[in-house]
Amino acid sequence: MISYFIEDVSFKFKGKLSCSSWIKEIINNLDFNKSGLKTGDINIIFCSDDYLLKLNNQYLKHNHYTDVITFDSSDNKRINGDIFISVDSVKNNSNEFKCEFIDELHRVIIHGVLHLLGFNDSNEEQRVQMRDREDVALKMRRS
Repeated sequence: MISYFIEDVSFKFKGKLSCSSWIKEIINNLDFNKSGLKTGDINIIFCSDDYLLKLNNQYLKHNHYTDVITFDSSDNKRINGDIFISVDSVKNNSNEFKCEFIDELHRVIIHGVLHLLGFNDSNEEQRVQMRDREDVALKMRRS
C-alpha cells in the first residue's frame, strides 16, 4: 500500500491514485526490480526543508538541505519504506531546472522509490544510472 502524509508544510497532493499506480508499475517492472519483490508499505511524506534537514542531521549525520531522504525497511518479500520529500526543495529545483513543479515532484518521488529498489547515487557513475532510470520512469508515467 502506498500512503501519503503531510508534515510541517502546507501542501495538497493531487493525483495520489495515478501516482500510486505509476509507482506500482515501476516496482513491478523487472528492468527496475531485478529481485522481483512486491509492493509493500511505502509512505511518502511531504515536508519542509527544515523538517528534512533535522532528519538528515539526526539519521545520516549530514548538515545540509536535500530534496529527498529514503528509509528502506524492505524485507525479503516486499518493498517497504518511508520517502521524505521537501516540498520547498522541489519548488526550488523546478525553478532552477525550469520544469513544471509536478514533473520535479514525480522525479523526486521516483528517486526515492529507486533507492528502495536498490539503486544508489553515491558516485558519479551511480548518479548517471539513477538519472537514466528516473528518465525512463518519467516517460512511463506519461504513457
